[in-house]
Amino acid sequence: MQIPRLHPDTIEEVKLRADIVDVVSEYVVLRKRGKDFVGLCPFHDEKSPSFTVSQTKQMYYCFGCQAGGNAIKFVMELGKRSFADVVLDLARRYQVPVQTLEPEQRQELQRQLSLREQLYEVLAMSAQFYQHALRQSQGQKALQYLQSNRQLKEETIQQFGLGYAPAGWETLHRYLVEDKHYPAQILEKAGLIKPRKEGGGYYDVFRDRLMIPIRDVQGRVIAFGGRTLTDEQPKYLNSPETELFSKGKTLFALDQAKGGISQLDQAVVVEGYFDAIALHAAGINNAVASLGTALSLEQVRLILRYTESKQLVLNFDADKAGTNAAERAIGEIAELAYKGEVQLKILNLADGKDADEYLHSHTPEDYGELLKNAPLWLDWQIQQILQNRDLKQATDFQQVTQQLVKLLKNIANSDTRNYYVSYCAEILSLGDTRLIPLRVENLLTQIAPAAAAYTKPVSAKQAWGSSKVSQSPLPTERSLLEHAEALLLRIYLHCPEQRQAIIAELEERDLQFSLSHHRFLWQQILEISSGDGETINFASQPDLISRLQDHFLEFSSEMGLISHLFHINEKNQKEILRTPQVVQAAIACMDLVMLEKRYRHFLELWQQTDPEAEPERYQSYYQAFYAEKIKLQKIDRQRLFSITELL
Repeated sequence: MQIPRLHPDTIEEVKLRADIVDVVSEYVVLRKRGKDFVGLCPFHDEKSPSFTVSQTKQMYYCFGCQAGGNAIKFVMELGKRSFADVVLDLARRYQVPVQTLEPEQRQELQRQLSLREQLYEVLAMSAQFYQHALRQSQGQKALQYLQSNRQLKEETIQQFGLGYAPAGWETLHRYLVEDKHYPAQILEKAGLIKPRKEGGGYYDVFRDRLMIPIRDVQGRVIAFGGRTLTDEQPKYLNSPETELFSKGKTLFALDQAKGGISQLDQAVVVEGYFDAIALHAAGINNAVASLGTALSLEQVRLILRYTESKQLVLNFDADKAGTNAAERAIGEIAELAYKGEVQLKILNLADGKDADEYLHSHTPEDYGELLKNAPLWLDWQIQQILQNRDLKQATDFQQVTQQLVKLLKNIANSDTRNYYVSYCAEILSLGDTRLIPLRVENLLTQIAPAAAAYTKPVSAKQAWGSSKVSQSPLPTERSLLEHAEALLLRIYLHCPEQRQAIIAELEERDLQFSLSHHRFLWQQILEISSGDGETINFASQPDLISRLQDHFLEFSSEMGLISHLFHINEKNQKEILRTPQVVQAAIACMDLVMLEKRYRHFLELWQQTDPEAEPERYQSYYQAFYAEKIKLQKIDRQRLFSITELL
């Protein structure tokens, strides 16, 4: 239905009352920086915050993608909604009286506004009714269940608005329709009652059930979950889809958890209502529940609005059903996880317990420690593949290898894929380190046989010149160089004791950083170091990272490409554990790539030169590419070792 045109006074009043920081904070984690606020831009993928919100100007602007505007435009762009729809939504939120340009359309507009408002109102009234019924004699069984079985305190029962739906067929219907005079059609649209198939009239959807209100991000009741107190099936019954409620787009307790998620920079997703409630009761206030369905992309994106690091922990039961649930959840969001857009971890509790059961016999600190040590989802997947397998048996070894290859193929980020290739190679080598390079080579060949060859096919004229060069399956030149340079810079930034050695190696081999963003960072490092007004002591700059970050505020576009180097995660820590060897491997790979590049350059020039027209130049290019070929052959034996160290 078309929304009537709004009066300019209404639009201006919405602009005045809708505070942009308040509006944007619903979707983006904002941090105070000076007089403004900054966060990760919701309109494009980025790892360092370039999205700025000015409260004084009531404007937002992203230095990365150039998105900008006021609060109305922000909600329009993010939700792909119309101007009038957004203004009406903000008008409801900030209690702005709505006027239309044509007086005759006000009644229609009010009808549209009234439906949603009446739904919110009748659901809030129902929640109060259920809470009251819990305290009556008929609700004692439900209250006893909460206090004894679930061990919940009164403050938690009130915090989550838990209640009881009486056993009668029309108890809620009579209360809301006959006593409170709400139209039965509104209750039906809210999912509270259903029409009888015969004889007319309605009956309550929830009867003799423990009632759990489901709220939106703003804390408004939009649906209910009802747990049976008898043997009735289903055990849990949710409200149907309504104008306000969509199961796949809602997370239980997100209104309670969004502050904790932002503060802890991590979200925990559990299966059941009472798992989330128990965690909050224990002071773990960054937990939400997935309403019993497989976690959807919409739900994940909703959570990730509140965490800067995009860290998500799935805590499903450790039994077969819980493992299957975790697999289903991963299946839904695998694309995000493979791309590295979410830091996904999996936590399975021992003995098949869920979070609620675990906290009955363990402390919140115990649970926090498990969260801290929860494996990354790829590590968990690998553990599942290896479970009940004997790699000394040929059949198991073959099946495990095939499943690992299938997993590795899907990893989009080259750094992550290379790390896990090395990790899987170590597993498959069964403790024999001599086999690791061979396992790496085998995995790389199976993952991308077409891309495994380090150099592209050559013509007949080239054949003899490249017969022994780069025959081993390796990553592409760009990915190898990117990883080697990034790793060397990360070690330089985070391992001061290695800085002098890195400088010496680069000078000895006359190497430069080839990729422009890495070269730019290196130039800034040298400028800051030499700007101290004394002989450079590269190891004694503990504040180098903070000084670089301050310096790079002026270069937002460059910062986006290298900001990840300023941080260390679990994978990075493992990478630089063997720092001296990794430094040597990174230097060797940079050297290798440069040699290959020069070799191909001179080879191409030689091929393009006419030996009869320019015999001297033809001979010069031949000698040049042949010299590079000899250098490559000398280090060809070391090449696979260097790449294995980097992967």
